[in-house]
Amino acid sequence: MAIVEHEPVTPTTTEEPETHHGTLIPRGQDAVPRSPLFEGRFGRMFRSLPAPRHDREALIALGKAMADREAPSGDNPKIPSAYTYFGQFVDHDITFDPLSELSKFNDPDALTNFRSPRFDLDSLYGSGPSGSPFLYESKKADRRGVRLLEGRNTDPELERRDLMRNAQGRAIIPDPRNDENIIVSQLHHAFIRFHNNVVEHVAKAQPTLAGPALFAEARRVVTWHYQWVVVHDFLPRIIGDDLANELLPDSGEPNLRFFDPREGPFIPVEFSGAAYRYGHSQVRPSYDLNDIVVGVPLFSAAKTADRDILAHLNGFRPLPALWTIDWRHFVEIDGSQPQLTREIDTQLAKPLLKLPTGIDAAHTGLPVLNLRRGKALQLPSGQAVAQAIGAPPVSNLGLDRFNLSAEHRAALEAETPLWYYVLREAENAPRNGQRLGPVGGRIVGEVLVGLLAHDPQSFLRQQPTWKPTGLKAVKAGHFTLGDLLRFATIGQ
Repeated sequence: MAIVEHEPVTPTTTEEPETHHGTLIPRGQDAVPRSPLFEGRFGRMFRSLPAPRHDREALIALGKAMADREAPSGDNPKIPSAYTYFGQFVDHDITFDPLSELSKFNDPDALTNFRSPRFDLDSLYGSGPSGSPFLYESKKADRRGVRLLEGRNTDPELERRDLMRNAQGRAIIPDPRNDENIIVSQLHHAFIRFHNNVVEHVAKAQPTLAGPALFAEARRVVTWHYQWVVVHDFLPRIIGDDLANELLPDSGEPNLRFFDPREGPFIPVEFSGAAYRYGHSQVRPSYDLNDIVVGVPLFSAAKTADRDILAHLNGFRPLPALWTIDWRHFVEIDGSQPQLTREIDTQLAKPLLKLPTGIDAAHTGLPVLNLRRGKALQLPSGQAVAQAIGAPPVSNLGLDRFNLSAEHRAALEAETPLWYYVLREAENAPRNGQRLGPVGGRIVGEVLVGLLAHDPQSFLRQQPTWKPTGLKAVKAGHFTLGDLLRFATIGQ
């Protein structure tokens, strides 16, 4: 669900004029492509479905119309705002495509995913203490290669609450995308603290563990709790309890109908290029970071951003003084009343319609970029996917609200871009913007559960009925993002 788009050239595309109608398995960044069995790849979930050939101008017109109108989207009472950025963090953990290009058709089978398609936190751990030693403690003998390093705030008198940074202010982390805005940067930092607090928890519970053994056990505990949050906290909020329970019953045996990664885990482009981009509609135009720093806009104009670093949440810079996020403002912790996500719908916050220079060189905004990405990836229409999974088609597509030509509207109604369809499906009754509908929920749910189910090191494969009981949580046998962030903050 990354907000930033990457558009370098790929050598594996087909030109298309846009105006045309038992052993140790390598994990994380160690999983480089060395053989045809390399799992870092994209693919299709619905391989036989055709792609609509939408006119480029129709997609641009639709994308530009998908802004808040006089009645902005309401808040979603079911989902606190931390889950927007947790979804982005998850996306960065399992996908990275720097090569596909918007102006060409891209063959998913030829695209390389530069992330392992597993919930293994390679975006946090890199290649581990031996492969990425710069991420780890090196001075304290008893924690050398065990604890992750934190950075310093701009004010040296304050507690360390930032990422490590180089002389130019760029974060020293495995995935630079986790520094693209202040909120995801602070979430990455919270995971560093979560790991370090788990290290001390494990060391106290198992005092005989030290060095690599202590690190390995701490990483397992962190990763399994993170995986639990993904499928038992985050996913039910996004797709609803009924579908989540259907896909992953209490038995721990997944029930998947359309996503089959048995030949090797992969990321379907229907997921990465459309359904999982639902999160863009959840983004608020501004956020309160703590009790002091409130109402900070997500983005600001380039001139303003250069002049006033406190006027926006842009990333790739040191954390300003007093900007440490109080996670009680983003997720329920100890009874707090957090900011909520916006409803999942076809209206995006206005800042996303004009992204900072460098992210959107054409100044067309995120909706246009998403729609063009779907065209470049040759995604099937929403109606085609609905028919394939046996879901009722969306009858009220809401396209009459937009200033579209009759020709464009007819084409988009006949074959609706998958990303827009997923948002409109969620927006309509009875979901009313609170969760994804049958198409979006099925794609997102099956992919997240399927990736976990086919990871031989996941809790779902190692201990299918495992429940998190070792770390403090509000509810015994359960663990939420709020529990994780609380443990990261205070260590208990």
